[in-house]
Amino acid sequence: MIRKKYSSEDDLPEIHEINVTPFIDVILVLLIIFMVVAPLTTVDIPVDLPEVNSTTDSQPQVDNPIYLAIRANLSLSINDHQISLQALEPALNYLTKGDKSQRIFLQVDKTVIYDNLMEVMDYLRTIGYLQVALVGLERY
Repeated sequence: MIRKKYSSEDDLPEIHEINVTPFIDVILVLLIIFMVVAPLTTVDIPVDLPEVNSTTDSQPQVDNPIYLAIRANLSLSINDHQISLQALEPALNYLTKGDKSQRIFLQVDKTVIYDNLMEVMDYLRTIGYLQVALVGLERY
């Protein structure tokens, strides 16, 4: 009996094609999962916000900052001097020398109601002070 050795010519030819059907199936399943989950991840909570006129601009840091504080009893103070809301505009005009582009740093007690904060911020915008920065404590 003569045995024939297999040569490389008798081997099956190599196929250089990739079967993409399982890949497409996986992609379609992932697409369906994301289409179902995406609307569920958005949260829509109704909040009754006060109306204010707001615009934002950037301003470089100033040398002598002006601090306006709203305390827990809703009293106002500028640089540690108590002031009324009616006297706020003339006091700010005096401190800024009429430059309404200066930034006002607003310090607010955490017990102040949001509506009261927005009332003061809206008043600042009404009198022309658009550069308002909220000041907070840094967490460590």
